[in-house]
Amino acid sequence: MKVLTADDVRRTVSMPAAIDAVREGFVELAAGNFVLPARQIFGDGAVLVMSAYHSPTGTAVVKTIGIDLSQVPAIRATVIWTGRGEQLVADGTSITTLRTGAVVGVATDLLAAPDATRLTLIGTGAQAADQVRAVLAVRRIATATITGRNLGRATALAEALAAEFPTVTFTPTTSIDDAIATPDIICCATSSSTPLFDADALPDRVHINAIGAFRPTMRELPRNLLATADLVMVDQREAALDESGEIIDALAAGALTPTALLELGTALTTNPTPTGRTIFKSVGIGCQDWSITQALAGSDD
Repeated sequence: MKVLTADDVRRTVSMPAAIDAVREGFVELAAGNFVLPARQIFGDGAVLVMSAYHSPTGTAVVKTIGIDLSQVPAIRATVIWTGRGEQLVADGTSITTLRTGAVVGVATDLLAAPDATRLTLIGTGAQAADQVRAVLAVRRIATATITGRNLGRATALAEALAAEFPTVTFTPTTSIDDAIATPDIICCATSSSTPLFDADALPDRVHINAIGAFRPTMRELPRNLLATADLVMVDQREAALDESGEIIDALAAGALTPTALLELGTALTTNPTPTGRTIFKSVGIGCQDWSITQALAGSDD
């Protein structure tokens, strides 16, 4: 049995490698090569169990997750990968942040303007840094605004990222309205239960990633944005309809229809040409965890 710590995960799979792995995972999903049981939810979302089985390789992954939004990190998880007579147990918290960043990298590469240089991040929690790392892996970002309710936390994150990416100018702020006025790309990574901004405050051309709201009671994006966006992409339609608070709200209000939701795997095979405002909404699915653990299992490290 191979046992990997959070440091092992980070040392073995870089963000660009994670993006490549997750991209291939979604291509496999679109090809029908995964069995993805519905996520099991216990204690009103305090404990989750996710799994995925990849038919061509006969490999599977199971992740157990404990969530407490009052703690840092809010998500604590363990991943078990099984296949080919081998078993791997790995820190699931690092895998979750890495694969959530990676899927944003895949989506941003598909939908953001090729010449995008300005990024805004909303949120300073455990998921935040990997959102920035993923976008910087696929676009030549020159300036990044780090937005949080607490200026001290936003400043600390901006300084840490500036040390990691010295060619990028990072600016901390607490003003969402100022931060969303001019960016090319926005990443939302919060636990908000109400929309973070109004669609009218956004530029006419902008790509938005939203990964923070993973329960029906949570919402980061406003209804009028989902109703008017040029393209709304989700990791998986079924998962979004069950778990995404903003998608569920927009559907209930008649502002959106299920057929308007483009799945990421389909987009990777059809290569849409987006314009205007585009959205990627992710609640996270098992094939992302499989993609990272498959890369870990195949490593000689």
